[in-house]
Amino acid sequence: MNRIDKLGGGEAELVYGDGEYHVVRPGAYVTCAVTGVHIPLDELRYWSVDLQEAYATPDASLKRMREKGLAG
Repeated sequence: MNRIDKLGGGEAELVYGDGEYHVVRPGAYVTCAVTGVHIPLDELRYWSVDLQEAYATPDASLKRMREKGLAG
């Protein structure tokens, strides 16, 4: 059994909080809201609490914040 099998293999559903997240539905990854890239949960570092979205990179996060008028 590999890591993905242990985690359920599909997309997880999370509730994003300040500095942590809560797993609503177990899975192996979440999808970046900007790029569509699958992010393994153990590699998830960037998300928005307000928008409840995950991001693959800091650049993706900044791009979304600018699109929403939340960053300069």
